[in-house]
Amino acid sequence: MGEYSHNIDRKGRLIMPAKFREELGEHVVVTRGLDGCLYVYTSEQWQSVFQKLAALPTTNKNARWYQRMVLSKAAECEMDSQGRILIPSSLISLAGLEKECLIIGMANHLEIWAKARWEEMEQIESDSFEDVAEQLSDIMG
Repeated sequence: MGEYSHNIDRKGRLIMPAKFREELGEHVVVTRGLDGCLYVYTSEQWQSVFQKLAALPTTNKNARWYQRMVLSKAAECEMDSQGRILIPSSLISLAGLEKECLIIGMANHLEIWAKARWEEMEQIESDSFEDVAEQLSDIMG
């Protein structure tokens, strides 16, 4: 949970929030996320995601394309002694990361956002928050 602001440096290193470092462990998997962000998984969480991706029917064109988009962009990143991960340049470009980034805690992963992209998305989506909450009320209980 939570929203944390950190800067990505010129080499593509991003500090993971101290709150998450122990749970993340020494290695994480970073891949393409939805809505223009990157997803960060622990090794264990990634295995679960990978198994679900592998189980998708290869006879379905959309399933194949989704597998390709997630798996081709996935990168194992090592956490250094300062709590930073080195994000591949292809993922930096994909998410539009420049300097200011936000790391958002989700249920089973983290999201990395370009701060400007997050603020734009948040402003657009905030107006419909209550409508979405009502639509999801059956699922949420």
